[in-house]
Amino acid sequence: MAVKSKDPYKKQIAGSHYRGFKIQPSKFINDNELLFAEACVIKYVMRHRLKGKKKDLEKAMHYIEMIIERDYN
Repeated sequence: MAVKSKDPYKKQIAGSHYRGFKIQPSKFINDNELLFAEACVIKYVMRHRLKGKKKDLEKAMHYIEMIIERDYN
């Protein structure tokens, strides 16, 4: 008998800062095949109010700077 796999997007290890979103950042990122830096921007912007506050927004800006350097320099 096969074991049913659980939806990994309904599971969060440590913390609960992504649980309240209608779409998990990781699902959105994977479904849209985003690159690492873009994925980090999405993740940090989505969670800033629930976890890292201003520091998460600064992290998102840092990744945006990396994207600009990578794609437009």
